[in-house]
Amino acid sequence: MTENADSGDARTRILDAAESLFARHGFDGTSTARIAHAAAVPKGLLFYYFPAKPDILAALIEERLGTAALDADPLAVRGDPVQTLMNVGERVLHDREASDVLREILWHESHVRPEVANALARYRRALHDTVERALTACLPAGTDRGAVRAAADAWSATITARPLEAVSGESSEEQRRRLHEPASLRAIARVLAAGLQATFKGAAL
Repeated sequence: MTENADSGDARTRILDAAESLFARHGFDGTSTARIAHAAAVPKGLLFYYFPAKPDILAALIEERLGTAALDADPLAVRGDPVQTLMNVGERVLHDREASDVLREILWHESHVRPEVANALARYRRALHDTVERALTACLPAGTDRGAVRAAADAWSATITARPLEAVSGESSEEQRRRLHEPASLRAIARVLAAGLQATFKGAAL
């Protein structure tokens, strides 16, 4: 393995370790020494890549959050806004389950760290753009643009909603699954689709 490959591997291990530890213990509850130990690198090497702990968090957010809008074309099903919304939802929730940044860190830190709050805002704007473009592609010309934007707002809020606190022994993971279970999401998608179709019919009269 080359020196450059070793260096890249070390940096990746640092980010992997930080992602896992920040998700479990929070940013303030995780020391750089603990990150270095989990990544199996000298502490000096960690500071070579990331001079301060906030730099590690910033790198995680920028590199692993994915704030670019998704490609809406493969998600749009012409004439079927319900399935179009479900396709976007399934893609986002799949990405969220695979990422500690999306599943835990973003929600824990966004209310105390401005850079994380800004990243969350960028993520939601990009998601809104994806939903709006997917709906526009699947709906007939003449559908009210304001209604499409409102539906995109509502769907983006639904699929990025933070899970409620656990009650009666239910874990936050169980609540997350219940909040975003397919039957619940499809019911919401049907309500939004009905509203969109009503605006189109009204415009056609």
